[in-house]
Amino acid sequence: MKVIYRTIIITFSKGIEQLNEIFEDDTQAWGVSTLKQWIDSYESTRFTQIGENTAVITSEYNMPYVLEWLQQHATITKRQEE
Repeated sequence: MKVIYRTIIITFSKGIEQLNEIFEDDTQAWGVSTLKQWIDSYESTRFTQIGENTAVITSEYNMPYVLEWLQQHATITKRQEE
């Protein structure tokens, strides 16, 4: 069985530290305290920060859900699919 992962590089208009505030304000409700922890909580999905406001996200099958949430809660200035 061949497993295919999608990889995207996302640049946000705000720094990732600022985006973490979404979770820090109500850690108990979210169950996590950072954007990385939230994305990593999706099975087979990983978040790697590569700059102040840039990250690489890889996912086997949850990418549509992660992207939908990001589009609703963060301003994406650049998205590059690898």
